[in-house]
Amino acid sequence: MSIRVDPNIAPDLLSALNLDQQQQNTALEQLSTGQAVNQLSDNPAAAADVVFTHIESSQDDQYLQNISDLTSQLQTADSTLSSVTTAVNQAISLGVEGANGNLTASDQQAIASQVTGVLNQVLSLANQTYNGVYLFAGTNSTTQPFVLDSTQPDGVLYNGNDAVNSIDISNGNSIAINVPGSQLFTNPSGDLIGSLNALVTALQTNGDVGTAVTNLQTAFSEFSTQRVFYSNALQQLSSTQTFLNSDKTQAASQENALIGADMAAAATNLSQSTTAVNALLSATNQILSTLNLLDYLR
Repeated sequence: MSIRVDPNIAPDLLSALNLDQQQQNTALEQLSTGQAVNQLSDNPAAAADVVFTHIESSQDDQYLQNISDLTSQLQTADSTLSSVTTAVNQAISLGVEGANGNLTASDQQAIASQVTGVLNQVLSLANQTYNGVYLFAGTNSTTQPFVLDSTQPDGVLYNGNDAVNSIDISNGNSIAINVPGSQLFTNPSGDLIGSLNALVTALQTNGDVGTAVTNLQTAFSEFSTQRVFYSNALQQLSSTQTFLNSDKTQAASQENALIGADMAAAATNLSQSTTAVNALLSATNQILSTLNLLDYLR
C-alpha cells in the first residue's frame, strides 16, 4: 500500500491556523475591553452610530455644565432677593408704626433712621455680585448698577441696562438668566428703592407717611412679581438637568447595545479558538514529522 501526501498542505494549515488565531485574538480583545467593536472594520455601521452617540453625549455634558454654573448663579440671585423681601417687610412694618399720629418727633426720627438702614441694606443687595459680575445690572454686568443720587427724581441712579442674557441648556433650548435691576428695584409700576427713599423723607419731614407706606407696598408687590422669574428658572433648570442625565443614560445603553461584547460568548469563543489553535499546531507538528520521515526514507 502506498501513502499519498498532499505537497500543498502547508498553506492550508497556515490559513486555518491564522483564522483560528484571529478568532482567538478577537475573543481576547473583547474580554479585555468589554466591547465587540474595537476598530472600524469590526462593524462600520455600529462604529458610525457610536460616533454620533459620543457627539450627543459630549453636548449633554456641556449643557449639564452650563446648568450647574447657572444654577449656582440663580440661587445666589434668588437668595439675595429673599433677603430684600425680609428687609422690605421690616421697612413696611416700621412705616406703619411711623404713621401713628401719636408718635413724638424724636420717635419718628428714630424710625426714619431704621428705615434708612433698610434702604442701605436693600441698595447693597441690589448691587450683589457673583463671580465678579453684578447680578442685577442687565448685561452691563461689570458696572455697579445702583447708587444713591439726590439729583434723580426717586433719589437713585441706575447704571445698568434693560437687556437680558441667555444661555443654551439643551439642544434648541435656551433660557434667560437674569431680570434687569430696573425691573426689580426701580420699576415704573412700583419703584422699590424710590419708595423706600420717599418713606425715609416722609418720616424725617413729618410728611404723609401713610401714603409713603402704601406706595412702598405697591412697589413691593411689583418686586415680588418680578422675583418669581428666578424660582421658575431654577425649576426649569432642574427639569432640564433630569432630562439630560436620562438622555446620557440612554445614550450609554444604546452604545453598549451597539458595541458591547457578550462576555459569555467571548469566553466560549476564546476557549474554542484556543482549543482549535492547539489542535492545529499539534496536527502540523505530526504532519511535518511524517514529511521529514518520508524525506529520510527516500
